[in-house]
Amino acid sequence: MSFLRTLQAWLVALLVLASPGTAPAADEPVRIVALGDSLTAGFGIAAQDAFPAKLERALQAAGHAVRITNAGVSGDTASGGLARLDWSVPPDTEAVIVELGANDALRGIDPSVTRKALDDILARLGRRNIPVLLAGMRAPPNMGEDYARRFDAIYPELAAKHGALLHPFFLEGVAAQAGLNQHDGIHPTAEGVDVIVRAILPKAEELVRRALEKRKP
Repeated sequence: MSFLRTLQAWLVALLVLASPGTAPAADEPVRIVALGDSLTAGFGIAAQDAFPAKLERALQAAGHAVRITNAGVSGDTASGGLARLDWSVPPDTEAVIVELGANDALRGIDPSVTRKALDDILARLGRRNIPVLLAGMRAPPNMGEDYARRFDAIYPELAAKHGALLHPFFLEGVAAQAGLNQHDGIHPTAEGVDVIVRAILPKAEELVRRALEKRKP
């Protein structure tokens, strides 16, 4: 990490800790940050078709006033998400969707490294009293059974440890489905994002309810 990024992280961290914040009005949209990699960023598709934008519209259609910020960075690992956590999740954030780890598995990063980074992310958000929805990932079959066992266990175990909501597999119904993925076979098409949003919507609604509970005096 460059000196400039380190300084920026330090300054934002001070702001997060020092700012008393202003309680949002009951009718204000719930402010959600989607912290993730290219699957969140919307690699290869239009911005309005990316996961955060489509989930925001789905929640609004279900009667929830929300505003979702797309904090996806293509190529990010769990450690990369941790490194930029403070400036990606500003002080007024009321809930976070964490979608990280796919690149860790694709690169064969030791699952203990991924676990530590996600554990730290959830712990730091917990200290800020921010409800979290953790989107699970699964290791690709070519990584072998031992790697998959260690990697796949990360998400349910950390969700239980930190009291986070869990969506077991972010790409459920989309992974390995040719018609729902781009030519690289990894990134979903706009239609694939629709499948993802439908699957995660119930947990996202629960996340909104948890955030609203935090508003009560």
